[in-house]
Parts: sequence; structure tokens; C-alpha cells
Amino acid sequence: MIDPGLAAWLDDLRAGAGPPARELGATALRAGARRRAAARPRGPDLAAVEPVAVPGAPALAARRYRPAPTARPLVVFLHGGMWVLGDLETHDRTCRRLALAADVDVLAVDLRRAPEAPWPAAVDDALRALRWAGSEAPVAVAGDSSGAHLATLACLRLRDEGGPLPAGQALAYPNTDLTLSRPSIRSKGAGWGLDPADLAWAVGQWGIAPERRADPAVSPLFAPDLAGLPPALVVTAEHDPLRDEGDEYVARLRDAGTPVLHRCEPDLVHGFLQGLDTISPIAADAADRFFADVGRLARGALVASATGEPPMGGLDF
Repeated sequence: MIDPGLAAWLDDLRAGAGPPARELGATALRAGARRRAAARPRGPDLAAVEPVAVPGAPALAARRYRPAPTARPLVVFLHGGMWVLGDLETHDRTCRRLALAADVDVLAVDLRRAPEAPWPAAVDDALRALRWAGSEAPVAVAGDSSGAHLATLACLRLRDEGGPLPAGQALAYPNTDLTLSRPSIRSKGAGWGLDPADLAWAVGQWGIAPERRADPAVSPLFAPDLAGLPPALVVTAEHDPLRDEGDEYVARLRDAGTPVLHRCEPDLVHGFLQGLDTISPIAADAADRFFADVGRLARGALVASATGEPPMGGLDF
């Protein structure tokens, strides 16, 4: 059952819906995202939050979050935002919370965005950051929404190139099917905070023409083989239009023998990691579960199983 805080947020969203993203455009969307981020509590203080430059061209800014003076396992975080918005500031609070709750260092990457930088620019950025960050020790990769989508594509490319793979991939409500053809796109496409028409617009902004949207290079759900990928933590949400493509990606990973821990969080919506904990106890609890499991994933402490059996004690894949 949706709690009162989340229900009120949804009511306000439905009552006050403004112009759709496809009418606002990238500049206005980015400004709105930055305003919403600035209005949230900053998030926990950490031992250090440091600007980082990922080597290579073009310039790629990043930010390292350290919960303690001594080094912790490293998680490379890829921000969501429909490939069009999102940056280091919009996800600063999420990265602070992740670092503290999971007891990991977090490297947040300022990915290039559409339409200025269409596919595969953001995938290339994710790969460069993962290769650099993992050059001395294994790292995990995490992302939310389109950031989780980029994490899947980066893992697939690293596997196909024979390069070192991340220790694990943590995917929060990922895009995996840019054809937007799964049933939940229709059943959860109105009134739940994520508009499928805006998603289709964003896919176009990323430079993916309709005839290419089932290409495995952009839609990992259509990859012919998902074997040999890192262990995965995948969290979806009951009232998310992307729910089914995330759930189906889990099934495909398991069929390929890739270890997966999966939860579909009941009563929740897309984007619950981004500030909904301030109004919704169920969102706060779900975020805490995700962060804790990312920490276990980064340490290799989750017990791997590809069977699809229910988690036992919250620790098994």
C-alpha cells in the first residue's frame, strides 16, 4: 500500500503536471533538475568529497566520495536522467547516501548528455571511467535509470572486448529496451511519474532512430547472449513503466547463468532513490536496502546463485 507521503506526491504531480519533457527541451529540463536537487537536504557529511579528472579526451569530470579516511571498495556511479539531464549536482545527495550507507568509496562520473553528445558518447565515458578506476583494483559499477542502462552496455562491451570486468553491476530501475514495448510501459504509463512519450523523445534525443531501437548495442534486453557478465543487483519498482524490461533482463541474465539478486519493490515508483526518502518511509527503506546490497556486492559478500531462488536472509542472489 502506497504510504501517505508518496500518495500526496503523486496527487500533486498529477494535478500540477506542466508541459511534457519533449516540449520543454533539454535546457529547461536540466534547469528544473538542478532546482529540485538544490531544494533537497544536502545529504550526509563524509570524510572527503573530492573533484577528480578522468584522464583522456574529451575532458571528463568526476567526483569521489569517501566515507572514511582509509580507502574502501570503489563503486563507479553513472547518473540517470533519460540520457538528457542529470549531472554531478543532481545526484550528489544520492552518492553521499550510497557512500555512507554502503561504506564504499563512490566515483560519480559527469557523463556527456544528449542531444549535444548522442550515442555512444555516454557509453564511451562509462567505459573510460571504469577502465581508469579499475586499473589497480576491481571496481563495481552502479547506476539509476538511464545510468543503469549505461552500466549494462558498458559491461557488455567490456565482456566482448575481453577486458577486465567490474566486480559487480548494481542496477536501479534500469532501461533495457529502447523499443519501449513491454506491457508495463502501457499499464504504468500514466500518473506514475514517468511518461513513455517523454521516454521516446529522450531516446530520439540520444540519436537512436526507431529502426535501431532493438539493436543490442542500445537495448541490452535484445543481446543474444548475456553469459559471462558480472554478478548483478537489479531493483525494479511496482509502479514503474520500466518494471517489465528490468524484470525480463533479470530473467535473461539468470537463463545465461549470470548470478542476480533481484527485488521488485512493492508500492514504489521510478526514481525512488532521488529524494523520495524525504517524504516516503517505504522509499527510504527501499533505498537503504539498495545501498546495503551495493556495499555487499562491492565486497563480493553476496552469495551467488543463478537459480532464481528467493533470497535467504537478504544476502543470497
